[in-house]
Amino acid sequence: MENQEQKSEYTGKLFLIVGPSGSGKGTVIERIKGKYSGFAYPVSYTTREMRNGEEEGGSYHYVSKEKFEKMIKEGEFLEYAVVHSDNYYGTSKKDITEPLKRGAVVVREVDIQGFNSIRNLVPKKNLVSIFMKVSDMEDLKGRILRRGKISDEELEKRLDSAKKEMAQAGECNYQVENKWGEIGDSVYHVEKIILAEIKSLY
Repeated sequence: MENQEQKSEYTGKLFLIVGPSGSGKGTVIERIKGKYSGFAYPVSYTTREMRNGEEEGGSYHYVSKEKFEKMIKEGEFLEYAVVHSDNYYGTSKKDITEPLKRGAVVVREVDIQGFNSIRNLVPKKNLVSIFMKVSDMEDLKGRILRRGKISDEELEKRLDSAKKEMAQAGECNYQVENKWGEIGDSVYHVEKIILAEIKSLY
């Protein structure tokens, strides 16, 4: 009963931008963030190494595996998963639930595992999911390689994960194709969905 009572307190709306690594989720959110600073943008926790150009608290909070596992034991995550067979990624429970209780618009990027976990915990009326599609696997492969040097084994893991994720795109409320070089168009469509959906809050 405690969970049900907690859920009934949500008056905001959570927008999950879903898709595989390299699909443009983070870039779309950064563009939305630049226009709508009043929305809440929770930052994920991860045990992966920080890449060149990244900083703590930007796209992620970077923590050790020991610290992450301690947070799991203490029940701090709304959802978490092991991605690409080695690194933990997770969403802080309070970073999502507290803004929703305040009636805020919350925008968050997740992979399909995160989406499947969160949709079982947040009521449908408070949740909207948008899947970021890519043209094809060769397009996605090129995007992943442009982000930095990775091993052939790691590349195969990511492409295999991406195939599984794209097979579940239809589970989301909306799908937006993010064509290479046309990020502005993708942002426009995501923004349009968000603005149409939040009308019901006011």
